[in-house]
Amino acid sequence: MRIVDWIAAWPGAVLLQESGTAYLFVNAAHIVGIALLIGAILPLDLRLIGCFQTVPVSVIGPFLSRVAAAGATWAALTGLWLFSVKPSEYLANTAFLTKMALLTIAIGNIALQHHGRDFRLAVEGGGIRPRVRILAALSAVMWLSVLVAGRWIGFL
Repeated sequence: MRIVDWIAAWPGAVLLQESGTAYLFVNAAHIVGIALLIGAILPLDLRLIGCFQTVPVSVIGPFLSRVAAAGATWAALTGLWLFSVKPSEYLANTAFLTKMALLTIAIGNIALQHHGRDFRLAVEGGGIRPRVRILAALSAVMWLSVLVAGRWIGFL
């Protein structure tokens, strides 16, 4: 048995294949995860770029990072569940493959940002260095691109 066949036969996939109501709720849960992720990461990125300068990064940075991480985790779990419904079709979908590539780049950008000394300094109340601003701008563009690619999936 191929792995995609095994994924599509998983009981969670079968549940969604057979129940429009279950699919509806998992899809809605996926949207909640995306909302938490984008709703937290964009304000943080905008602040790091230079907007909302009266709001201290030391106050919002840790909180919004945690909310974005929780949203990303929830979106990933529900997204994998939704993927399991039609894995072969998704793997042949250009928009899905684009979304996965952009998602990989966006996560790599997070790793660069959050594990860098300059980000820690910004969160500790220090100045925001150009590297942090550039990675924040890339983050905003990447996450919005992931969102658009995700919406594109249903149109192909």
